[in-house]
Amino acid sequence: MMLNPRRIRSLVEKALYLGLLTPEIEQGINSELARLGYVPVADSEALELLMCEMDAGRIRFVPSHHVAKL
Repeated sequence: MMLNPRRIRSLVEKALYLGLLTPEIEQGINSELARLGYVPVADSEALELLMCEMDAGRIRFVPSHHVAKL
């Protein structure tokens, strides 16, 4: 299996593009963090940006039962 070294950043980019943090994106980020066992600097910066965007209301969390309606 080929691992994407930028998987966390890719998932954050997807959330930023959609303006949504879906449970699937969140689970992907959590799985990758658990697999790595640490947060690379570039991923740390991406996650910080995601949190800032969520705090500012530009990204919203969408429960899984709402994703199908989008």
